Amino acid sequence: MRLTVIGCGYVGLVTGACLAAAGHEVFCADIDENRIGQLNMGKVPIYEEHLDEVLKRAAKEKKISYTTKTGEAIRAGEVIFICVGTPPRETGEADLSAIDHVARQIAIEAHSPKLVVEKSTVPALTGLQLQKALAAYSRDNLIKFKVASNPEFLREGTAVQDFFHPDRIVIGVEDEKSAATLREIYRPILEKHFHCPIHSGKCPSGASGELLVTTISSAELIKHASNSFLALKISYANVISDLCERIGADVEEVTHAMGLDKRIGTQFLKAGLGFGGFCFPKDIQAFIHLSAAVGVEFDMLKAAERVNKQRIGRFLEKVRKALWVVREKRVAVLGLAFKANTDDIRFAPALEVIRCLLEEGAQVKATDPQAISNGRQWFPNISYTEDPYEAMNGADAALVCTEWPAYRHLDWKKAGAQMNRRLVIDGRNLYDPRKMQELGFEYYSFGRP
Repeated sequence: MRLTVIGCGYVGLVTGACLAAAGHEVFCADIDENRIGQLNMGKVPIYEEHLDEVLKRAAKEKKISYTTKTGEAIRAGEVIFICVGTPPRETGEADLSAIDHVARQIAIEAHSPKLVVEKSTVPALTGLQLQKALAAYSRDNLIKFKVASNPEFLREGTAVQDFFHPDRIVIGVEDEKSAATLREIYRPILEKHFHCPIHSGKCPSGASGELLVTTISSAELIKHASNSFLALKISYANVISDLCERIGADVEEVTHAMGLDKRIGTQFLKAGLGFGGFCFPKDIQAFIHLSAAVGVEFDMLKAAERVNKQRIGRFLEKVRKALWVVREKRVAVLGLAFKANTDDIRFAPALEVIRCLLEEGAQVKATDPQAISNGRQWFPNISYTEDPYEAMNGADAALVCTEWPAYRHLDWKKAGAQMNRRLVIDGRNLYDPRKMQELGFEYYSFGRP
């Protein structure tokens, strides 16, 4: 099937690459000439594990192409996936102007009927507005547009794996023909008829993801409801962590025991610096705004957001208490990305930590396996290195801000020998406090004695 993806950001690029790997012919369009130029030269503008391999194979098999000429891409595809950004406004409401702009382009440029699919994360009732916009902007009343919602559930760092091996695929439609079209698009994924970059040879046997057909409004709500619930679990664990510090309990013992209850589960019950990235903060704000707009007060989400914003302050309290005076202290920041296995630093806790340290006169040296070039755009005047040991050389403190696997296995005996003071403030609870103390470190983390 011929598919068009509009927007070559994170979601659009992963979606286009994986749909091409599933055997479809994919036309990717974006107004960013630099990004399209990079892609046409075979360069991948974002870091995501396995994505470069998938894109190379798709290009070799001539299954994917890139253009800044959106009109041509619109006419080429039978189904159009909208993957443009929906950033938050100051009010928390999602800014849907990019989707409106794309709707106008589709309505004007299309020469034949199209199924238009929301892939961007949007609030409920957007599909209804999209349908109205397509009809309003259309110059030819003979061309009819169908609208569907197909929310993405991609985790940065494992997005390719999530696309090929999903827990579920949700399609929100208003007619059976649209449902049948989307079933056909995802049939290779559900039947595992694709070249998987994750596993050599055959993929492990097991149940494939379930395809769920819902209304458009339900599909739109599922995405926000899912992300918000996961954010709630993180903030819940962080409140438990604060309580543990007050009474001398261990948050990891508490959350591990909680997670053994299958109704609760262990995932996302992790205390630390809190959640960042572009999805959770944005989606919580949008969900709160949507709920208020229809007369539903979602106070527990407001509390989760408040708790998350307080985590950086709690972390910096530990830093100030340990260092006493922050000014002119040499501080190594381990991790810039909001989570491991990505170069995405949007709403990353490390950025606010660094900003506060600089305001207080600290000398910061930052390290990250993938996100240094993005970090330089925010803080061009601090020092960077990909080598964590170099970052800690002569440091008065090491601050762990991202849970990179490489940081879990650092040789702290080696690092300690290079540091000016053996002090670690761990924002991700990566290390065993007793072992760190045995190595001669002052060690602070969240919710543990």
